[in-house]
Amino acid sequence: MHKLTRYLLKAVLGFGIAGMSTQTFAQSLPRIDMVVFGAPSLGAFLTPIIKQRKLDAKNGIDINFVERTPDAYIAQFNSGEFQVGGSAALLSVAVASNQGVKVSYLFNLFDYYGAVVTDRPDIRTLKDLEGRQLVAASGSTNYAMFKWLAMNQGVALNKVAVQNTATPGLIGYALANRAEAVQLWEPAYSILLAKKPGLRTIDLDMHNRWKKFSGTDNVPYLGVAAHDAWIKKNPQLVDKMYTTFKDAAEWLRANPAEGAKMISISIKGSDEAVIRKLIEDNSRLGMNVQTAATLKKSIEAVYATGVQSGYLSKDVDGATIYTGVRK
Repeated sequence: MHKLTRYLLKAVLGFGIAGMSTQTFAQSLPRIDMVVFGAPSLGAFLTPIIKQRKLDAKNGIDINFVERTPDAYIAQFNSGEFQVGGSAALLSVAVASNQGVKVSYLFNLFDYYGAVVTDRPDIRTLKDLEGRQLVAASGSTNYAMFKWLAMNQGVALNKVAVQNTATPGLIGYALANRAEAVQLWEPAYSILLAKKPGLRTIDLDMHNRWKKFSGTDNVPYLGVAAHDAWIKKNPQLVDKMYTTFKDAAEWLRANPAEGAKMISISIKGSDEAVIRKLIEDNSRLGMNVQTAATLKKSIEAVYATGVQSGYLSKDVDGATIYTGVRK
């Protein structure tokens, strides 16, 4: 074999001029340590797709997803221990900013969806929750958005006995019939209904009320955020992350069966068929990968709900809406 031919074959096989292996090449990619919530969560929903399809490497980066509980996530991201967060609830970014943490919402992954389920025949509207018990993860931003929605409909939440529990406990309360009503979101909502289909979902009239309030259709909820100092040093990596997640979302929508199999394996007690249906429908999953700049008006409206509901103590600095990512 000609020397040049052998040289080219070695390069194609990943050994390169200096004997670089494919593993060494992967290790040479810029590494991004990204903290996310553990499954089941929206923050961990696309991670199996990205890693198993190697979409990060295809876009020239190596994302190291590190799972944490919600409390640990907030503490470690806000402190700067992790400079990039992939379970960045928009209102959490707002809280961090109001506390003096210099962070920005880079791009959105999922729009808001929240639900209230019950098996009590006399609870049919949000107003019927008054004088009753509601189990919720009351410290979560999903509950904060629900709180605004309830207030918008004239519900006196001080008349609702809200029992706080950790996010993983919401399904358990509903299955064990230990609550009159439970407030939760995807993918836990679909997993719960598959296990207990007799539950009734209260109509929250979210779309109509949001449209009237904001003038927009999108309700940005959860995405990727980073500390401003990191962004300043790594602007090129922001675009690569955006493209990676965009590619993952597009692939998942085009391949719901294969994607559901990957995702369900990462969620204990989940049903592959339920996850597939959730992906195919998307009305509740709300997968919507868009840059923060594109959603600026909607993001400002979400910030306004946080102030109205008392979740935020003051208006949020508009600089938290990152405008440097290409649209």
